[in-house]
Amino acid sequence: MQQVQLSEVEERVYQAVTALETRGHVPYPDLIAQETGMSEDELQAPLHLLTEKGLLHREDSPLAGLDFGPRWCARQMA
Repeated sequence: MQQVQLSEVEERVYQAVTALETRGHVPYPDLIAQETGMSEDELQAPLHLLTEKGLLHREDSPLAGLDFGPRWCARQMA
């Protein structure tokens, strides 16, 4: 399997998402921003790039009427 090359920012965002999931937190953008020390606006590009690379996927709120925004879930690197 080919190794995916990540920028420093992409690596930081991916590590933040996996750390949040490991601790049992839902990786919403505000928590990812807090974990990385970045603003939510700064997260948009790396989240998009990580999704394109197949390392993250976006899930919308599963409960109708309780939309806390999208959450970003990590796909395990094999």
